[in-house]
Amino acid sequence: MRRYLIVDDNREFAENLAEILRDRGDEVVVAESGPEAIDAARKEHFDALLTDMRMPVMGGTEVVQAIRRIDPGAAVMLITAHVSDETLDAALREGVLAVMPKPVPVPRLMELLDAARRDSVVLLVDDDSRLCDNLAEALRTRGFAPVTAGSIAETEKLGPAEPLCALVDLRVPEGPDGEAVRILAERYPRMPLIVLTGLNDPPPLPHHELFTKPFDTGTLLGAVERLHARRTSGSR
Repeated sequence: MRRYLIVDDNREFAENLAEILRDRGDEVVVAESGPEAIDAARKEHFDALLTDMRMPVMGGTEVVQAIRRIDPGAAVMLITAHVSDETLDAALREGVLAVMPKPVPVPRLMELLDAARRDSVVLLVDDDSRLCDNLAEALRTRGFAPVTAGSIAETEKLGPAEPLCALVDLRVPEGPDGEAVRILAERYPRMPLIVLTGLNDPPPLPHHELFTKPFDTGTLLGAVERLHARRTSGSR
């Protein structure tokens, strides 16, 4: 049995979604506001948080930030009927598994929830947008929540989520080779760094594993899976 927290000021919508999940044998708590959701998160841990983006008092991004401070390990999905690119970008920086439209495509939602993991935020730092998009989708398929950055400036603005690991290119715009690796190593000193590079002679920076481009995506995902298994088993 898994536990989910649904946050939406539309009680009817939230209860309908909760009923679908309960019919599968899951436990669901419904909150109609951000403060109510925060109170629920203080009482118990949830496998995943599903929250509407637009609500009175607190929006979805604020709810995610507040609950991350209480329970940084919960997987997060956002549900929205309308969202601007700016709001969506801010949400994705929080490390969400997916942003779902309203009405919710239930089969897809169930697939994502079945795959969702606690402690699943993965930082992905690379200026190759096609590579980032492909890796991000592959990570989501396996239940991980990617947070992407394409430059040194974006790396320095990453949200408050506690990452499982980082996949980071050695050569990122706006800094010398290895600068993004150094920034992340300083900010998250215990976080494993998986370095990606197309350089023939990469600089000797501390890292957990190194993958030379082009690499096999399945092998890279396997490395992330092993780190997740190590964290969830309680070892470091």
